[in-house]
Amino acid sequence: MGEKVNLADKFATFSEQWAPRIVARYNGNEVRLAKLSGEFVWHCHTDTDELFLILDGTLDIEMRDRTVTLNPGELFVVPRGTEHRPCARQGEVKALLIDPADMPNTGDPATATIAVEA
Repeated sequence: MGEKVNLADKFATFSEQWAPRIVARYNGNEVRLAKLSGEFVWHCHTDTDELFLILDGTLDIEMRDRTVTLNPGELFVVPRGTEHRPCARQGEVKALLIDPADMPNTGDPATATIAVEA
């Protein structure tokens, strides 16, 4: 049977930036929390979309042809195969991400930060 998850409590357990924490799993997916600050690397997920839901702060998702700005309560799905770079330029951002299990956060295991259990 599932357990409820308190997101604030989970966020309080870590301070690392760009290091996702797994807080739930469902249907082969992981629900991850991440604290973001500054600019991440340009990257692409060739086999899957990537969902960002902003809980606190403002996140720009730069793509080669446009930038999408997300505020708390807003989400955006980066389509598979789209090169992008998340940027938190106005202070720390708290985000909820949904990704396939074991998917590297850069799309490339050689450059990724591995998501760990929260």
